[in-house]
Amino acid sequence: MKARLAGVVLGLGGVFCLSAATSGPHAATVPSDDKAIVHVLNRVGFGPRPGDVEQVRRLGIERYIDAQLHPEHIPDNGLPAHLAGLDTIGLSSREIADQYERPLLEARREKQQRTKMDPAGGADATPAMPPDPRQKRANAVVVQLSEQKVLRAVYSERQLQEVLTDFWFNHFNVDARKGADRFLVTEYERETIRPHVLGTFRDLLEATAKSPAMLFYLDNWMSAAPASSARQYLPRDGQMPPARGPFGPHPWGAFGARPSRPQAAQKKNAPKGLNENYGRELMELHTLGVDGGYTQQDVTEVARAFTGWTIQRPRQGGGFHFEPRLHDDGEKVVLGHRINAHGGMSDGEQVLDILAAHPSTARFIATKLVRRFVADTPPPALVDHVAARFRATGGDLREVMRTILTSPEFLSPEAYRAKVKTPFEFVVSAARAAQVEIADATPFVRALQQLGMPPYQCQPPTGYSDSADAWVNTGALVSRMNFAQQISRQAADSSILHVALNDDVSEMTRATIAKAATAPQMVALTLGAPEFQRR
Repeated sequence: MKARLAGVVLGLGGVFCLSAATSGPHAATVPSDDKAIVHVLNRVGFGPRPGDVEQVRRLGIERYIDAQLHPEHIPDNGLPAHLAGLDTIGLSSREIADQYERPLLEARREKQQRTKMDPAGGADATPAMPPDPRQKRANAVVVQLSEQKVLRAVYSERQLQEVLTDFWFNHFNVDARKGADRFLVTEYERETIRPHVLGTFRDLLEATAKSPAMLFYLDNWMSAAPASSARQYLPRDGQMPPARGPFGPHPWGAFGARPSRPQAAQKKNAPKGLNENYGRELMELHTLGVDGGYTQQDVTEVARAFTGWTIQRPRQGGGFHFEPRLHDDGEKVVLGHRINAHGGMSDGEQVLDILAAHPSTARFIATKLVRRFVADTPPPALVDHVAARFRATGGDLREVMRTILTSPEFLSPEAYRAKVKTPFEFVVSAARAAQVEIADATPFVRALQQLGMPPYQCQPPTGYSDSADAWVNTGALVSRMNFAQQISRQAADSSILHVALNDDVSEMTRATIAKAATAPQMVALTLGAPEFQRR
């Protein structure tokens, strides 16, 4: 069985055709065949479930896409029952800190006090202590957040909203393993990312800039004006130590990311207290792109503009706070735009205005979205068209997405199965196709860890890759094969060759699946097929 499945999986490669007629340079006559419907379900959402193709056929692809662009009008009545057991996902950062983080910190302080009083600790006479249940309880916050991500993707009717929440969290990535972010990231996704995925890019950009999770992750909460006296006003509750990285001592090479950058304060004659991490990533990763036309001087000026953007009581889950005493109130020049002195918090807001309206931002965002929804090598003409629409609408993300999803490139033969599923897409699409009833999502979260894509735990600010070369290798494909075998035992529907692939597979794949002796074997072979690895 395993050898047969491996033969199918390792055949990953073929791209098939989707018929689509076009009229005009950027208008598509939407095809109505089932192959086109499966394509749309794989790109707009996380793949078809039993009955989805028939539902979209009745509705029509154009109306389905339009409905997904307005998730607020789509009933999602079944989802709350699946999320009911996850008691942390609706809590504020302050509530999580009070209920989960503070007991753990108090336990650690008590342990430190006991160690001081009895350095030997009675090691010879006392058996090894069991794991602290408060540590497990604190870890449950990120585990539950990961479970809700899987459950929403599997069960929500608002599929495009879930895809875009995943996309934009990855674009504005934070790592839940970094200090206070473990209890800040729940609110970050729920309040900062999700509500803005079909709003304006400018609003989303400001929401992330003011998010405690981002302020902590990229160290801007500690950035202060060069005046040495300003540093005394940094938040000090809980004796917060200086945060590590992402440009600190972390071993970037182990994560396949770029080398670490020096802190601004490490440079000769650099202003003491100024941290450039956020300013650099704001331009390189969030807006303009690495070739967006900014200079090192722009990085410094942007960092100065965001001094004073900090967190009120970070260890207690406090919110955004602007502290004037930390702010560099001098004149600044960013990308040729002059920001007058004494602007206070508006300095940072003016920077966000400048960056959101910059042509390089429109092109950078257009390129990333087209890569996600169309092809690893984004078609240049579509990128141009989407960037133009971004500028014309003031960064209206709903209209930007409409432009992509109704383009001839999106519905072209070249786009069909042109994308390799990420581990998250693979796991979720498998659960949907097999109509698995998930009573406990923990095994799915564990599978994502084994597949190299643990939710909320990507260390580099670049986020997880959206291209095939990051996910296609022998080890990864064998892990997918193992997951396919595990989920086949839970499958409620064994007809997934038709459900997920519209019976559109190679003769070799069909012949291999036909050799299955049992229904679970057939499900496993279908989920391991090269065609299922693509969307």
